[in-house]
Amino acid sequence: MRLLLLLAALALAGGWMHLRAEAPQSLHPDDPRSATGKTGIVMLAAEWCGYCRRQQAEFAAGKVRYRVLDIDTPDGARAMQALGARGVPVTVIGQTVIRGYDTAALAEHLEPLGYPLY
Repeated sequence: MRLLLLLAALALAGGWMHLRAEAPQSLHPDDPRSATGKTGIVMLAAEWCGYCRRQQAEFAAGKVRYRVLDIDTPDGARAMQALGARGVPVTVIGQTVIRGYDTAALAEHLEPLGYPLY
């Protein structure tokens, strides 16, 4: 009998955890994902970053619609902190965070949005 009660309690707890895992996470207001929705694009960058300039040039050539947050400004610094990022570029595509100049990851998430860059 105790075993059945224990199994029932575990099953209930497992079902509750499953539902909780699917619940949308609340994001910090400074997190860029709170504004990108499913298809928006935000790039955290710095003027002094060569990879950032290269990615921005590729985005311009591909006519990618995106927003840049300079990490050397208060808004950009808060966004970096909210994402827990340490380096740039950081690109947020929808709810996906791509850290660094990762052309494979960029291609994977940009192509479905109609930007076949890489």
